[in-house]
Order: sequence, then C-alpha cells, then structure tokens
Amino acid sequence: MPSPRTPATAPRTGVLPARAKSRASGRLAELRGPGVPARALDARALAALAANPGCGRRAVLDGAGVDKAALAEALGTPAVFGQSQFAFMRGNAFEARVKADGGAELLRLAHTRLDPGAESPREGRMPDLSAVGPEGRTARTALALREATRAGAWTLLDHPMLALEVAGSPAYLEPDAVVVHPDGSWTVVEIKSFPMLDGSADPAKVGAAARQAAVYVLALEDVAARLDPVPRVRHRVLLVCPKDFSNLPTASAVDVRKQRAVTSRQLTRLTRVEDIAAALPEGVSFSPEQSPRELTAAVEAVPATYAPECLAMCELAFHCRARSRAQGAVTTLGRSVRAELGGLSTVEDVLAAAHGAAGDPDDPAVAALRRAAVLRAEALEPAGREALCR
Repeated sequence: MPSPRTPATAPRTGVLPARAKSRASGRLAELRGPGVPARALDARALAALAANPGCGRRAVLDGAGVDKAALAEALGTPAVFGQSQFAFMRGNAFEARVKADGGAELLRLAHTRLDPGAESPREGRMPDLSAVGPEGRTARTALALREATRAGAWTLLDHPMLALEVAGSPAYLEPDAVVVHPDGSWTVVEIKSFPMLDGSADPAKVGAAARQAAVYVLALEDVAARLDPVPRVRHRVLLVCPKDFSNLPTASAVDVRKQRAVTSRQLTRLTRVEDIAAALPEGVSFSPEQSPRELTAAVEAVPATYAPECLAMCELAFHCRARSRAQGAVTTLGRSVRAELGGLSTVEDVLAAAHGAAGDPDDPAVAALRRAAVLRAEALEPAGREALCR
C-alpha cells in the first residue's frame, strides 16, 4: 500500500487553482460577449477604481475588460470627457523631446531633482525592452531592472511593462519611464503635457498624476520584492512638464506616499471580480451587439456606487447618475453629504425627517435637519409677509 507521501496519493498541487482560474477567465469572456477582445486596464483606470472601491459595477466591467466607452454609447449615455486628439499629439511630441538623445535630459532632471549627491549621468543606459505580448514584456522589464540594479549606473527604462494583480485579475501597466539610480534604487517618471508656471502646476492635475504614479510604485514594489537584495523603490516620483509656455522640459519631485498607501488599501478591499461575476444571473452579457434594453438590464444587474466624482473618472457616470437621481439617492449630492446624513439614504427620507413626518428625533442627523428646516422657515417668513403686503 503506498505511503500518504508517495506520488500515488499526493495531492495534485495547482490543478484546482488552474481550473478555477480557467473557469473565471471563461466567465469574464462571456461577460464581454462572443469575439469581443478584452480592454486592458491602465494606471488611470486603477486609480479611479481605487477611488471608488465600493462600486461593484466598475470592478466587474474593468476586470472583465469591457469597453465602458462603447457600452455607454450603446446605452445612449455617452461620456463627454477625454483627451483631445490635439492634446494627445502634443503630449507625444513633448515626451519624444524629453527622451531624445538616449534620455539625457530626463536623466539630468532626475539627478538634479532627486539625487544631486550621485554621480552625474554622463552616459546613461537605455536597454531594449521589446518582447512578444504583455507577459513577455513584463518578464523582459523585470530582467532589465535586475541587470540595471547590479550595474550601478544611471539607466532609463522607456515604457517598461509592469504587472499588478487587481481583484484577482492581472493588470498590465506601462509607465512613461522608470529611472534606475547608481545606488540601485528605482524612480517612476510621469511625463505630462500640462505646464509648470513659475515652478508650480495645476494642483488638481498634479494630484491626478500622483495617484496614477502611486499605482506604478505599487507595481514596481512587486517586482522589487522578487529580487535579492530587495531594491528600494523611491516614493518621490519625477513629474516632468513643459516649462511655462515653452516646450522645454522642467521637473518636480512629488511625494506619493499618501497616494500609495490609500491606493494599496483600496485595491486590497476590492471584491474579487470572480465573486461578483459568480453572483450575476446566468447569461448576462455586456456585448455592444445587444439592444439597449438588454444592455440596461445587464448593467443594472451589477450594483453600483455613484458619486459626483465619477463624472471625471468613469465612462458610465452619466448612466449611473441618471439611475441614482431616479432613485432619489443622496449619494447624487456627494459622498460628504451622504456621510452627514447617516441612515437617511434617499432624498425622500431626508425631506420626511426634516418636516417631522419620519425619523428618530434622537438621531443627530434628523435633529440637525429639523433645526435647519425651522431656521429656513423663520428666514423666509418676513419675505412672505412682505410679498403679501404688496
């Protein structure tokens, strides 16, 4: 009789996870629709996903690789935001200028802004990162990072490919650049086409760039964790922008420790895409070939958490806003308002509580609403009497 430790009775390690992964991939392909290719997640989408971790709708659509812009168009609520073709071309031209001559100017900016004590980057290295497919490029990037770390010289990785697991699905990310310092540490580089005027840029745009860079930092840390010794991934990223109204590059060091911590926590809290997909009715699909009625039913089968901030981050925001307004949800007014109202989740509940028709008087939110209603009535009373006198 064979021993429990012999191959005859040993558990087949990895078979079930592989089968489960295959089933999950098949289910996600069904959600996209027959023959519809998956749309890859990028750092901007992940930053938006982390900003609203309670939205199962965005999680499953992004995890399944659904083209949300095409879906919104088919639903009759197309997104009206996005980068213009002119801005796209201008950004590409600026990035090409920054990386010209083997990235000499970019390495000089990294030395000046981030590592002035290191040796000047007289001759930087720029390894070839070409490979077949995202998996191949990810492996080639990891190899280039390891070699550059051991070389101990300034190295520029142009558009490396990084991988990060999000809600049980891999996301392949492509930062503008990664700089390896002579001490072996790594820095994420973000190249943007908005200007720095007198050394500062639009805070909202800088914040968005920082959140995006934080996703790259997390992905780099995953690569670094597999090396021995583990290289240091710097939490100050290099933001490169045009100087004033010229096309000359300038740069600023941006600390993304806060954004990295928030993004890491939010991505960890995300429900696994497989769990959300498994809870959907059989046959649900987001294929754009369906009728608007069928698509609407499919989208509504996945719970969403709408907030006004979604308008700047999600292609389905206009559809979700219309549904949220129709349901009278207070989240339509913003997360801060929703937090102040406690258990009052609809506008109807809020008005009933304010007028004394419902609600617990001992609830602080109800008490505040009733006090506000009394103050409003007192403020409007003189105006009403004056109108009557006229």
